[in-house]
Amino acid sequence: MPEISTLLPHIEALIFASDRPLTTLELADYVNNALGFLEDRATLDQVEAALNGISEKYASAFYPFEVVQSGGGWQFLTKKDYHRTIAQINGDKFLKRLTTASLETLAIIAYKQPVTKGEIEAIRGVSSDYAVQKLLEKELIVIAGRNEKLPGHPLVYSTSRSFMDYFGINSSDDLPKIREVLAEQLVSPTMIQPEAITESLPSESQED
Repeated sequence: MPEISTLLPHIEALIFASDRPLTTLELADYVNNALGFLEDRATLDQVEAALNGISEKYASAFYPFEVVQSGGGWQFLTKKDYHRTIAQINGDKFLKRLTTASLETLAIIAYKQPVTKGEIEAIRGVSSDYAVQKLLEKELIVIAGRNEKLPGHPLVYSTSRSFMDYFGINSSDDLPKIREVLAEQLVSPTMIQPEAITESLPSESQED
């Protein structure tokens, strides 16, 4: 069984060189293939231990980037403090705030995916053409196919890997539950004593 110290630089190099997030299983396969391990193969536990070591290394304030599990796999990501800095060369498509309409549309797609534009508009009550187009341009959603059960076989939309990267999640299972979201918006009523209501009412003038 190989030493974790042997695996660590190879795993780090794979994550650095990849243009997409790599899963733990993919990393294990790549490392075993690269090092020619046949019978004495690196295990998933060993790869995970190496990943933990790499994550701890780049968690240091010395580095402007980190290795995190996001978008369904492991990848190098710039730390938040430097997002505005690198936006100057990478564009600001994610730096600009989404409009309320786009956020509403994105939330519906995230929780109801795969979903058609007609289903989105039925929930929002207004046309969503512009919002859907903007989300496609920002690569936060993708066209996932067509709904063959509906007349005309309309396109269906789902969230993208960029969406998961943007919000730091690995799957739709990481989204907060609807009940949790609503619970944060509930406002408890203020209790008022009956005498306080009486005192606040205007007094009626007494007739002589």
